[in-house]
Amino acid sequence: MKILGTGSALPKKVVTNDDLSTFLDTSDAWILPRTGIRSRHVISDEQIEDLGTEAALKALEMSGLKPSDIDYFLCSNVLTEFVTPGLSCIIADKIGLKCPCVDVNCACPGFIFALDIAEAKYKAGQVKNVLIVCCEEPTRMCDWTDRSTCVLFGDGAGAVVLGEGDNVKGVKLNAKPSPGQLWQKRKLHPTPYITKEEVDYPLQMKGREVFRFAVNASTTEVEALLKSLGMSKEQVTYYMIHQANLRIIDAIKEYLGEPERKFPTNIADHGNSSSASCTILLDECNRKGMFKDGDVLVFSAFGAGLLSAAAVLEW
Repeated sequence: MKILGTGSALPKKVVTNDDLSTFLDTSDAWILPRTGIRSRHVISDEQIEDLGTEAALKALEMSGLKPSDIDYFLCSNVLTEFVTPGLSCIIADKIGLKCPCVDVNCACPGFIFALDIAEAKYKAGQVKNVLIVCCEEPTRMCDWTDRSTCVLFGDGAGAVVLGEGDNVKGVKLNAKPSPGQLWQKRKLHPTPYITKEEVDYPLQMKGREVFRFAVNASTTEVEALLKSLGMSKEQVTYYMIHQANLRIIDAIKEYLGEPERKFPTNIADHGNSSSASCTILLDECNRKGMFKDGDVLVFSAFGAGLLSAAAVLEW
């Protein structure tokens, strides 16, 4: 498939590190060198489905397609106030889509997992145009008294419209099932018959372990995918890395031995927006006019599961 249009939407509320220091035992001097984050967009009075709708409509406008042209809609989302229906159905109703809607919950690499599904459907001859929306509010998963997690995240949505083409050169998905490394549990409504003990915990993360997994997964998968495609790192125009932590991105960059100009970032004023991260970065770079025909983009993302994925696309 080929990218025809991109879009993104962010909450209006911007929270700086100094803002956090008014109620947390933290500071810009503590957060910035550890994460590369100065500020993040946080949902206040917005609905996450409205941000997803805005991002989708922007991507559709850029693509020149109408909602009726979309054959398949994939929505990547970890958490929303709706248990059912899926967020894809809610956004589809707002846009006026009439195609099948599927929700994907693969955490931070959700965009690449959705891209893999879209490409498979396209190669099977079942679709021509696919909409992917990554719509996330991880700030609603955190304990806002825990400086080790809440300072990392921001909310937002990104969208991509894909059409006919052979520009997706390859996708590599990976899982290292380790649910105890990065997780959240919440209680369900009780019944008269529940006797098991249940817990209600905000997001829990073993930072060092996740850091090591992210760097190792990204570097090995990117190199393996490029090798399988007969491509070299020198052919890559940009590495679109999941914006989880600037230290992770720097470690990946150092390992790959590639120049800094190939690694665009927006984490400084966005934070980690889970699966929306790559699509927001893609849209912002696209709207700056950074891409030209023939550019090679390598996507890499990693997160809860533990799941990771890489993809190579030609612009």
